[in-house]
Amino acid sequence: MNKVLTISIKTLTFCLLSMLIFSSCAPKVQAVYFTDIDSLKIKQVMGATFTEPLIQTDDILSITVQTIDPAASMAVNQTPAAAAPASAGAGLAISGFLVDKKGNVEIPMLGIVKLAGLTTAAAKEVIRTEALKYYKDPTIQVRFANYKITVLGEVAKPSSYTVPNEKVSILDAIAMAGDVTIYGKRNNVLLIRETDGKKDVVRLDLTQSAVLSSPYFYLKQNDVLYVEPGKGKIAANNAAQRQTLTILVSSLSVLIALITRL
Repeated sequence: MNKVLTISIKTLTFCLLSMLIFSSCAPKVQAVYFTDIDSLKIKQVMGATFTEPLIQTDDILSITVQTIDPAASMAVNQTPAAAAPASAGAGLAISGFLVDKKGNVEIPMLGIVKLAGLTTAAAKEVIRTEALKYYKDPTIQVRFANYKITVLGEVAKPSSYTVPNEKVSILDAIAMAGDVTIYGKRNNVLLIRETDGKKDVVRLDLTQSAVLSSPYFYLKQNDVLYVEPGKGKIAANNAAQRQTLTILVSSLSVLIALITRL
């Protein structure tokens, strides 16, 4: 009976050891960007074309009108506070003009101006035309106040980020999020973009220089980036399980030793 029990325990120990060995073999993690670029050679890559973002409904704009009369400028620049998160964890409201569902913005002293579908440069000229009806040589500034990019998944600081610059690339967004962790798939980054009520979904490979010329290299407002976890993340999460297996195997070894001496 002891012999049969010993054989069964040895078989179980072998199986547990096999599981421990295979679970400990973590796959190689791809943690380098642009692996196709030789460090000893200069490689020229066609840069991506940047397209200026268009103003959309629910955008919040920072609009400033400067005139010769400071009092008049102050009256025009009285902006309401539009509820929108300033950045990760800030919980602050952004002061600016909300583009309503009809694409209009209501500016004090100037009235209602339609800006949806325009770039900020074109919007500036439209507002200048309206301001010239009341003021001499006005200076206009128009910027996005809620240009938001969301980065999720295997990055150091996943969150939504409001950026002051309209020209933001996928590398800029990942840098703001603290870079991809060692467990993230740099060769399989998911980009989600809403266009005319539909979702465009594309996967980008940051390990190849071709991403620099991708039409999705430059991000647009409300874009979402998702960095998928790799197999290394699963292996790391199984560390506790491997430790338990190690303890169990050790215990069984001691038990076998005791039984064989009986």
